[in-house]
Amino acid sequence: CPSHGCWSGSDPSEQEEGSAGDVRSSPALTCPAVCVFYSGSGEDSLDRLLPPAGALRRKSTTSLSKTEPPLLRTGKRTIYTAGRPPWYNEHGAQSKEAFVIGLCGGSASGKTTVANKIIEALDVPWVVLLSMDSFYKVLSPEEQTLAASNDYNFDHPGAFDFALLVATLRKLKQGKSVKIPVYDFTTHKRQKDWKNVYGASVIIFEGIMSFADKELLQLLDMKIFVDTDSDIRLVRRLRRDITERGRDIEGIIKQYNKFVKPAFEQYIEPTMRLADIVVPRGGGNMVAIDLIVQHVHSQLEEVSSQSSDQTQPLPQTLSVLESTPQVRGLHTIIRNKETSRDEFIFYSKRLMRLLIEHALTFLPSQTCVVQTPQGDEYEGRRYDGKGITGVSVLRAGETMEPALRAVCKDVRIGKILIQTNLDSGEPELHYLRLPKDISEDHVILMDSTVSTGAAAMMVVRVLLDHEVQEEKIALVSLLMAELGVHSVAYAFPKVKIITTAVDKRLDDFLHVVPGIGDYGDRYFGTDGTDSWSDAEPEELSC
Repeated sequence: CPSHGCWSGSDPSEQEEGSAGDVRSSPALTCPAVCVFYSGSGEDSLDRLLPPAGALRRKSTTSLSKTEPPLLRTGKRTIYTAGRPPWYNEHGAQSKEAFVIGLCGGSASGKTTVANKIIEALDVPWVVLLSMDSFYKVLSPEEQTLAASNDYNFDHPGAFDFALLVATLRKLKQGKSVKIPVYDFTTHKRQKDWKNVYGASVIIFEGIMSFADKELLQLLDMKIFVDTDSDIRLVRRLRRDITERGRDIEGIIKQYNKFVKPAFEQYIEPTMRLADIVVPRGGGNMVAIDLIVQHVHSQLEEVSSQSSDQTQPLPQTLSVLESTPQVRGLHTIIRNKETSRDEFIFYSKRLMRLLIEHALTFLPSQTCVVQTPQGDEYEGRRYDGKGITGVSVLRAGETMEPALRAVCKDVRIGKILIQTNLDSGEPELHYLRLPKDISEDHVILMDSTVSTGAAAMMVVRVLLDHEVQEEKIALVSLLMAELGVHSVAYAFPKVKIITTAVDKRLDDFLHVVPGIGDYGDRYFGTDGTDSWSDAEPEELSC
């Protein structure tokens, strides 16, 4: 490495220079910071997939990749890690092909960690993180028996469905949406429901065999090899397989010696020579990660589709109450900082009632014929569902319960308390009370305002954990920020989002702007001001 003065061979003269400054080194570079390779183009570079005679061999494990979250938050930025949703472009495509980064390396080498570090450092809102683990072939009954006894080789190129992988990556690079299989390592089968992933500005593809297929290599714009000490990788594999997959240590060692180590030496380690960049020490090597990010930024400078999510059209799952003069008048009153508390409560309740009535229009219904007092038939509609449950997000969401009870007879109510951890900035679940047998109900999830959407997404996850179907959840809020709308719709595309207004942005304290202030403080009078009017509020009947 010229910048650090370190060579793997005894003499720099051992190198062989190619055209246009192309460095083709016989021994591997081993710079302690980061080593840059220029592999050359064309099929001749693929010949290096074969290990050189007498080459040193290293130990390996298998992949440690896990299913990635759909959203990654860094400070006040939100990065979407499953690509650009289709509502952001009517054709579902981009103005330019995506930049594809390929990550290869021994299993448990830290490929996923490096990928996440790159995503955090990139200033692009749309990123796809694609794992090769999703593309294992479906095993036959005989192969499943071998896998159960640790006698099936998951570290061989033949274990992967390269045809599906190449077709999927090619579509993603073109900006098209795809369905990604979800592989269950416990049953060694693909799950029934595949994951929707969309095209993005940057695609990060990681796997132990990322460089083992010629057609796949041609789709990669940057090739990175993550090189980690074999002892560290073996320890990670033991810890993962024992704690996460319920395997015994004897079976792990047997599989490692029989399949993992030989596969690394024959198929994975030789592909290091195809890499543009080799990253020693994995995710802890910030020098290498900074270099990668700088190169990706230079490639994206001319891409015009890097606009932030706030400038994009709103998703189709969002429904905003029609902005009639009455609705705008109510917003004018509750947004006004001079509005007294009793007026704030009164006009908020009026707006809540309109919002709940609007939300009920999205419940399923069926045709119903009744007899009128005049003896004639009337063809109408009737709710077509088992039940309706309201779930309020404490504390401000509880203010919407009276409006729901006023229009839904015998509705069941649940409550969830979520508060933000001041140290981590992440939402935490503190209290949960849900009705029994909620799984078959349509759920109206109530919160007064939605800013980042973090709390709303946690509540939706809780409901999904209680087996409520995603398409039966409606998130209802008086006011939302565009960021919150995008985040919820992105993470849960089947959840209906219903509100009276959507504001453009958040301030430094993550309050909706222009917004209505802290709704809970204004409603419950805990904002430190005495804003009650001298006159007692009139008792109203609905």
